[in-house]
Formats: sequence, C-alpha cells, structure tokens
Amino acid sequence: MYEEAIILRKITKEFGVIFIINDHIELAMMVEADGVHIGQDDWPFLEVRKLIGNDKIIGISTHSKAQAIEAVKLGADYIGVGPIFDTNTKDYATVGIEYLEFVAKNISIPFVAIGGIKEHNLKQIINAGAKSVALVTEITKAKNITEKIHTLHKIIEA
Repeated sequence: MYEEAIILRKITKEFGVIFIINDHIELAMMVEADGVHIGQDDWPFLEVRKLIGNDKIIGISTHSKAQAIEAVKLGADYIGVGPIFDTNTKDYATVGIEYLEFVAKNISIPFVAIGGIKEHNLKQIINAGAKSVALVTEITKAKNITEKIHTLHKIIEA
C-alpha cells in the first residue's frame, strides 16, 4: 500500500489533483497526502486533526442529518453522504435521496454523494443537489473504462 501511495502521490502532484487517503492516517502522513477520509467508526475527528495538522483536509462519512451537522461543528472540510442506494462497497443501510437533498440545502461544507451511484441514476443524484459524486463499481467493472468515464462525464456536463 505504501509503494502504491507513493506512486499515486507523485501522479496527483504532477497533475495538480488533491490526494486523499481513506482510513490510513499514518500512510497519509508518510506520503504527504493532502488529507484523509475517516468513517464514523474510525479515529475521533479532533484526534486526527491533532495528528495531521490544520493544513490537511479531513473528510468524514455521514449517514444521517445529525452526523452531517456534527461533522460541520467539528470542523470537517467535507463530508461523504451515503450510501444513497444499495451497494456492495458499504455495510451501512442506504440513506436515500432525501438525505442527499437535506445536505444539499442545509450543509455549508462540500460533500460527496456515494453509494450505488450508476449511470442510470447519476442524473437523479445531480438533480438532488450533488456537485461531487463517487462511483466505484460502475467504473471498475465497466467493460471499457475510458468509454464509461466519457459517458458519465457527458451526463454530468448536461
């Protein structure tokens, strides 16, 4: 994981892309990632902030209105919102489009919609207020990843 992270850090710096590492705070610090993403069951936000400092990004996964509001109070730089739909990549119950709409209307920090987002429901996610989305298996399991990304990009741009 360390060697892969070193390569990814080099690529992201070269292209001016923010590099966030999920869960592995020590790894993020070792490779000088731009930040970390933590879940509700990971290390406490304030302790992570002490470790990585104020100049690094911290994102928090949220699954409810209360968690989103708390993340803002704690000083999170962004939140993950989901899983919106059923997905094999998350163990949490789906939060549905209503939670995404709440966040879009009421939360002042950036957010990323995640969980079960596919080509067929991407427009619904955007219409609910998402400006950032995470798609995992829709891309990784595509027969032609380049073509899939082009198709998704067209939906986003429209």
